[in-house]
Amino acid sequence: MIGSRIGLCANISSCDSHLIPTLTIFSQVKKIDLKIVFTPEHGLYGALQDQIKSYDDYDKKRGIIIYSLYGKSPVPDMHLLKSIDILVIDLQDIGTRYYTFVWSAILMIEQMAKLKKKILILDRPNPLNGVSVQGPVLEPKYISFVGLYPVPIRHGMTMGELCNFINGELKIGAQIEIVKMKGWSRQHYYTDTGLCWTCPSPNMPSFETAFVYPGMCLLEGTNVSEGRGTTKPFEIFGAPWIDPFTFVKAINKKKLPGTDFRPTYFIPTFNKFKDRLCGGAQIYVTGKKRFDPVSTGLEIIKTIKNLYPDKFEWRKPPYEFEKRKLPFDILIGNSWIREAIEKNKSIVSIKRRWQRDLDKFKRIRKKYLLYG
Repeated sequence: MIGSRIGLCANISSCDSHLIPTLTIFSQVKKIDLKIVFTPEHGLYGALQDQIKSYDDYDKKRGIIIYSLYGKSPVPDMHLLKSIDILVIDLQDIGTRYYTFVWSAILMIEQMAKLKKKILILDRPNPLNGVSVQGPVLEPKYISFVGLYPVPIRHGMTMGELCNFINGELKIGAQIEIVKMKGWSRQHYYTDTGLCWTCPSPNMPSFETAFVYPGMCLLEGTNVSEGRGTTKPFEIFGAPWIDPFTFVKAINKKKLPGTDFRPTYFIPTFNKFKDRLCGGAQIYVTGKKRFDPVSTGLEIIKTIKNLYPDKFEWRKPPYEFEKRKLPFDILIGNSWIREAIEKNKSIVSIKRRWQRDLDKFKRIRKKYLLYG
């Protein structure tokens, strides 16, 4: 990188093992000519709430442009990319298809490929491990900014592996070099790494949040609060019309593996039902290896819908730059699962239907895996 003009895609949560942000390191090394910082959703400081647009800025102290990849358009400006020689991507993914960081990276990779310029990815752990792959594979008709390529909800790959996978399968032709991690194994959860958790976004405060996120984020596609505006987003959920004890009794009858529920009340300080008392539950993972977040999330939605058919609703668009399709459909990656839930089909039968595509994805991804 010495002597090259550098563009860095990162936010302040991208740190080394001593918690020094990559931006700080790049700014202090005189031989690194950092020209631009490209920031994903939530902005450079990871402070903005979900779906809040961020804007371009200029850091006078460092003399660098701050360019938002979550402003007017998620596609980066080609004029700015022409002003750099190498793009360095350093983003902490959450191992879940609809976490938007990876799609910001992919859109940049596509543009850099057109310019025939090099991309360097500083790889980071998949917090949920690199073995478990769960949920339906996104159908091409439902491509959006919460899924630009047909991958399952829980993909079991690192940022570097997933970018390599999409670059190869789509034949993008980007010049990608991955700086591999040392000491990470596929079976490792983030809690096994010895690293401190640095919040990549405001509502991802802990590993426990990230672990339930692949299923609990599906609540964003409904009128049920996913716990934004509380101290336990995605772990706490509910609505003013839910009786916590009735719900917990019903969901516990299902004996969902690796999880338990506690009835609770909460008052969101922002987002859905701001300043209103909500009834609901807190989800607890009691067995990481047995827990399937996607099917658990679907069981929760189905239970709430069956208990409160006159209150439950699917959220209407717009959502994440998509103005027509239902948010739940682009999150889950199809429309047939929503339709199956409406017909009261079992989640077990729904899972059977998506299994073939999931098995195919697992076979294809093998050649892109970098760690044992």
